[in-house]
Amino acid sequence: MVPAANLLTFALAALILIAMPGPSVLFVIGRTLALGRKGGLLSVVGNAAGEMVQIAAVALGVGVVLAQSLVLFSVVKFAGAAYLVYLGIQAIRHRGGGPTAANPSNPSSTARVLREGFLVGATNPKSIVFFVAVLPQFVDYSAGGIPVQLAALGAVFLLIALASDSAWALVAGTARHWFARSPRRIAALSTTGGVMMIGLGGTLALTGTKN
Repeated sequence: MVPAANLLTFALAALILIAMPGPSVLFVIGRTLALGRKGGLLSVVGNAAGEMVQIAAVALGVGVVLAQSLVLFSVVKFAGAAYLVYLGIQAIRHRGGGPTAANPSNPSSTARVLREGFLVGATNPKSIVFFVAVLPQFVDYSAGGIPVQLAALGAVFLLIALASDSAWALVAGTARHWFARSPRRIAALSTTGGVMMIGLGGTLALTGTKN
């Protein structure tokens, strides 16, 4: 088991890191502006589920192989970036709320929003590198059970991230609700959310290196 001192230190470090606006925050805000508060919260849950896969991979040793392989890392990086760009384009295309726009109140759309958030979380190369580089530093190797310790640290990170990202989604959703009084303004907000996701995807593709 992770020593209490290590767990507390990691929790404080994770809190500081997560509190600083980064790609995850931009993704949540962009999705919330495009889909509304419920869509944003569903994206947060889906994103966290995707990161759970990354944490499991790191705990089992697969994450190290991925982070150290330029080819595999590049495939994941560009796939994630391309998917973000795709989501941004879709948000702009359906900014008017037409019949094909994502409506989180619909069960099928709810599943789709969760799936989209999951794919973004699972293919985020920066979080893979973070988990591979940082989690092992807080493990007590003399205590054994390394995979369990890594999983526990990852769970702490996800809980903090869920709370923080949900707060951002609620704030962005409140702003969107205020602007929703005008169809023109809500279309502009959806476009803004789409542009944010496209920009995030482009930035990820250009700057996300395995180093």
